[in-house]
Amino acid sequence: MKLWHGMSIVALAGLLGCGHQAPIHQNVVVKRGEAVARQPANPEQPFIQELPQPPEVSKPEESLIAKVETKETVLPEATEPAQKPEAGKPAPPPVELAQPEQPAMIGDYSVISFDKLASFAYEVPDDPITDPKAKAIIEKNFIPKEVTDFHKKKIALKGYMLPLKVEGGKITEMLILRDQSMCCYGTVPKINEWVSVRMPKGKGVKPIMDVPITIFGTLKVGEVLENGYLVGIYELDGDRLGGPIDL
Repeated sequence: MKLWHGMSIVALAGLLGCGHQAPIHQNVVVKRGEAVARQPANPEQPFIQELPQPPEVSKPEESLIAKVETKETVLPEATEPAQKPEAGKPAPPPVELAQPEQPAMIGDYSVISFDKLASFAYEVPDDPITDPKAKAIIEKNFIPKEVTDFHKKKIALKGYMLPLKVEGGKITEMLILRDQSMCCYGTVPKINEWVSVRMPKGKGVKPIMDVPITIFGTLKVGEVLENGYLVGIYELDGDRLGGPIDL
């Protein structure tokens, strides 16, 4: 009897299943001796589960700080503006140009040295001035203005004596040399490193050798010729002789 009852339940379950065309794979709980209760089917799950779409990434906003284009700026050349007096202030004094240095003086005589007299090159020709080449050499030479400015001026010059002419035990003509070695050791001086001195008649000076002396007189600047040859560019009409003083 129990067997028959069980088979009836199975048959009834099969008829119900075929009439409703229920899917085979459904969750059915069957308990012996109880009616079959159909469970609600879960919605079918897709075989491939769709992943959630990634959130859209917002584009970076443009920088709120504007880009500044750097441009090379050419500034005008700076010029010194003219000084204008401020209100209530006196105008600045005008700029004075530097004045040329004035030579030192001993009385009425301008002190000059061989540093100035020999500060330039001067070429001496070997031939007399009548030779065209010798004449061209002399004409090419140049004596600077800072020296020619002393032409026919009273000067005081320190140097070493080399006697040339003696009258009555006194020196009437001499050379004043830049360096002592020029008169004692046979060194040939340059033409602008000596001055020819001639004392007035009757006013010769005693010889003073190997020590520096100071000669006072009127200087002449220019070529000195003897028998057509150039023998010097400086002459001095002597007035008096000073001792070995430091100018």
